[in-house]
Amino acid sequence: MLDLEISQFFAEDGPLATALPGYSPRPAQIELSQAIGEAIQDRATLVAEAGTGIGKTWAYLVPAMVAGGKVVISTGTRTLQDQLFSRDLPRVRAALGVPVIAALLKGRNNYICHYHLERLQGDERALKSRAEIAQLRQIQVFAGVSKTGDRSDLGNIPEDADIWQRVTSTRENCLGQECPRIRDCFVVKARRQAQEADIVVVNHALFMADLVLREEGVTDLLPEADTVIFDEAHQLPDTATRFLGSSVSTHQLLDFAKAMEAAGLAYAREAAKWADVSRHVETAARELRLTCAPLDRMPGRKATFEAFPDPEPFDAALAALREAVEAATRALAGVAEKHPDLAAVARSGADIALRLARWATPAREGAAGGQTDEELAVEGWGKDMQAIVEVAAKLPPTVDVKSDDSAVEEGVGARAGADAGARAASDTDAPDGANDSVATAQALLQGAASASLFSGPAVRWVELGQHHVRLHSAPLSVARAFSKFRKPGQAWILTSATLAVQADFSHFTRQLGLRDARTGRWESPFDYTRQGLLFVPRGLPEPQSPQFLERFVDTLLPLLEASPGGTLVLCTTLRAVDRVATLLAEAFEDLGHEWPLLKQGEATRRDLLERFCKLDHPVLVGSASFWEGIDLPGDVLTLVAIDKLPFAPPDDPVVEARLRSCRERGGNPFAEYQLPEAAIALKQGAGRLIRTEDDWGVLMVGDGRLVEKPYGKRLWRGLPPFSRTREIDEVLAFYGRRERGEV
Repeated sequence: MLDLEISQFFAEDGPLATALPGYSPRPAQIELSQAIGEAIQDRATLVAEAGTGIGKTWAYLVPAMVAGGKVVISTGTRTLQDQLFSRDLPRVRAALGVPVIAALLKGRNNYICHYHLERLQGDERALKSRAEIAQLRQIQVFAGVSKTGDRSDLGNIPEDADIWQRVTSTRENCLGQECPRIRDCFVVKARRQAQEADIVVVNHALFMADLVLREEGVTDLLPEADTVIFDEAHQLPDTATRFLGSSVSTHQLLDFAKAMEAAGLAYAREAAKWADVSRHVETAARELRLTCAPLDRMPGRKATFEAFPDPEPFDAALAALREAVEAATRALAGVAEKHPDLAAVARSGADIALRLARWATPAREGAAGGQTDEELAVEGWGKDMQAIVEVAAKLPPTVDVKSDDSAVEEGVGARAGADAGARAASDTDAPDGANDSVATAQALLQGAASASLFSGPAVRWVELGQHHVRLHSAPLSVARAFSKFRKPGQAWILTSATLAVQADFSHFTRQLGLRDARTGRWESPFDYTRQGLLFVPRGLPEPQSPQFLERFVDTLLPLLEASPGGTLVLCTTLRAVDRVATLLAEAFEDLGHEWPLLKQGEATRRDLLERFCKLDHPVLVGSASFWEGIDLPGDVLTLVAIDKLPFAPPDDPVVEARLRSCRERGGNPFAEYQLPEAAIALKQGAGRLIRTEDDWGVLMVGDGRLVEKPYGKRLWRGLPPFSRTREIDEVLAFYGRRERGEV
């Protein structure tokens, strides 16, 4: 059967139709699958935009199974990852009758850790409430019977419950081969299954972490693959930016200080005055936060390194902090072999030291475009740490990366050099205090070398929170780093519903360095002209006007009254979410409407969407996380309202630096970066409305620039081909015809 042509699998009398009731062939799906099959056969890169409803998942699963070989499928979210592994993949495999072995692999913080669970069981004071006591009992029972340890299988404990942080491991506190429960480790089992499987389903965060770790010699996280398929590929540029940058917060520093003092007093009491060492780190961290007080007057309470107000006190505080962390790390590294907890804290200190090194103060004056990662990695070392690195450079490597299982924690910022710096002393034979800990020095040396692999312009910025400060570093471009990880002879398939801007893929391919990629678009089979109506109202103020949101809500109210289903209001900022929700609540009260009003932040995203589906005529107001990855088919959703065109905020440090870089090389930042980004984001938001052939509704965009500005044509032409109007009477008539069953 596997000798069939791709089209025959999708035929009316083919294996898919025979095994799956209700299946009907879709020409666009067949064409897409054929293109994917050719790319796999030719070991090429294909960038494929597949409109909603084509069935792109089956379109890539069939040729992937037919071609054979090792396949890694990476998704943008864990929700799609679970759906793909539990629903789509088994159905296609059964229909084709192929003996394909599949495995699901997530980041380590998705798996219960036996060691940390047992430690929590033995420390009743660590439980904060009766609810946590009950949750701990459920987790204990689950860990005893589960084959995977995947916490998503224990759905009655909230995903954001604090207890999860204490019963799962992180890269810093995993004991690796020193763990007494290593034979039962769910993470080790999951990775072993991935090595043995034909198809491995991961997510983008884990894939990026694997790329970074491979540069450091860790090769057992993800298996070598003949084919890599990226679903929801439009998320890759942002994911890569996060993982090739780094961040460190004063919260992390205070946690490090507390963990160091506890481990030091417990297992190496005589080796150092741990209370003093810990206090030095805590004091330095708090002093750094005090010097960031001027950021309270800055937009977004953040500033780039070059634009930091009154930088001298900040620079001095940062230097003192780095010195305190380096001293603490040396003290820990000297006793790391005494106990796994000491080694774990030493890894954490090495990690933080490396991240702070990216925040070296040289070249502040006259710095126009930021320093390269290599410059930051080299210039950032203090004299003491540089001396350690020089000693380590003369020694043979002693870290057994094949047995190191301290890889990654999914979804935490970038890992470029930081992960190597985090591996430390527990795998070495260095004597107490030798050369200020050879093991830690080697880890830091590897981290510095790794950082240089991702060299290129970078931006650094400081963010002031309510009770913390966070230092960030991110590359301006990930193209060079991302593209070089495609191995010769490996096929790459990148697919999503939103990759092109008016059939032009250059923005996406340029971001990821995919110069020789094949590209193609396959249109949705939906009848958008009949199913949907795009409404851009007349007469609203300019988007920057103080009265804009009030007028936006006033215009929205008649549509809410006419729409029979739920409404999703998508805002471009969290501040707008709060303002729109307040205005709607006041209007509902004045008009006597008892419609349920849901707002982002009041509960988890999952909880809000579950409530939305169960309530009658709900209105949900959300921002960025609600613009994509939401399926609300049928009459559950019949109105999507977008307040403004989703241009990235120019005061975002990464965006600001990328615009400046484009301008400096003679480009047009608006046309080359801001407009394509907005077009893709707008297409994502609009895509929430029509998810099946039976869906229908109205898309309202309150921003008149969509039709009144010359560039607006590039934006609306990239949307699904809805019917269009600027008259509210036509919108109400559309709802009326639907209510009467005339459409």
